[in-house]
Amino acid sequence: MPEMTPRRQAVLGLVIRSYIEKGQPVGSKAFVQGYGLEISAATVRNEMAALEEMGYLTHPHTSAGRIPTEQGYRYFVEHLLGETELPLPEQLKIRHQFHQARLELDQWVRLAAAVLAHTTRKAAVATPPRARENRFKHLELISLRDTLVLLVLVLQGGMVKQHVLTLDQPMDQESLSRLSNQLNERFRGLTGSQIGARLAASNGLGGQIGQLVAQALRDEDSQQAAAVYRDGLAHILAEPEFSDAEQVRQMVHMLEGSTLVDVVMTAAEPLSIGAVQVLIGGEGRWRDFAELSLVLSRYGIEGGASGLLGVVGPLRMSYDYTIGAVRYVSQLMSDLVGDWYDVRDSRPRPALGDR
Repeated sequence: MPEMTPRRQAVLGLVIRSYIEKGQPVGSKAFVQGYGLEISAATVRNEMAALEEMGYLTHPHTSAGRIPTEQGYRYFVEHLLGETELPLPEQLKIRHQFHQARLELDQWVRLAAAVLAHTTRKAAVATPPRARENRFKHLELISLRDTLVLLVLVLQGGMVKQHVLTLDQPMDQESLSRLSNQLNERFRGLTGSQIGARLAASNGLGGQIGQLVAQALRDEDSQQAAAVYRDGLAHILAEPEFSDAEQVRQMVHMLEGSTLVDVVMTAAEPLSIGAVQVLIGGEGRWRDFAELSLVLSRYGIEGGASGLLGVVGPLRMSYDYTIGAVRYVSQLMSDLVGDWYDVRDSRPRPALGDR
């Protein structure tokens, strides 16, 4: 088996970049002429043959030039990419778009998907920031009138829930505040299941409120993947790789259905905030993604609320530009989420659907 040498690395990198740009198999003669190399076409042909034997290149038919394999793309991403920062003009354009959006978190998430789709000319997906496991932060009981009481529940990460209670008998605000302090001390930092376990033998108003709090936390946990924003389906369907009618049908089914979301959620589970992951050809785990690459990132607050961003395209993707775009939008979203939840503030602004 041939070994990877610096010259073979250079040839592989140039072949992949040429194929990404032009979408045509790369022949040795055109390769030398196109890049003005000081080596012969025969030398390049030998290096291409070695790279093919190593599994990094292949050719569609006997007389054609070479094209990258999944293994070749993977080696390219892991070893040959170099600079992946999004160009400054694109950064400024994207930041301007976010500053013009309404100050609502769902608008930012929708915009993130739209911006990534437009910038990369690929399909994009984004999920709202949520805590991986919701935990209690604090609650307040506010007297409204007679026996009506407003329960304001704040979760770690900033989510705010409100619920109106009807008491058996009136309670003054001082008593309600005292009960709030007791419950805050008892439940602080706990999950819904942990609160439920502590309430096994509880009764009275404190026990009833605790059950409501535990259920609210469990309900929020069950809705982790409820909202997914997608954009750019037309971009990916315009790629020459997916010109066949049956391919188009399969692509629409996969990108608009649950398959994409399942892959994104599973693949991104171990990602830390700001990290970028590239999946090429399904990585042997997802058959439906055999002809696709996926660039993923997690944004949000480390240890708190986080969401996912992703760009989906053919294997023949401009990886450096796409990674730069995903990384930049992820960093921007993390900043926005940090400002929104304001982790230093004990009274976060109400989250979507709770105002």
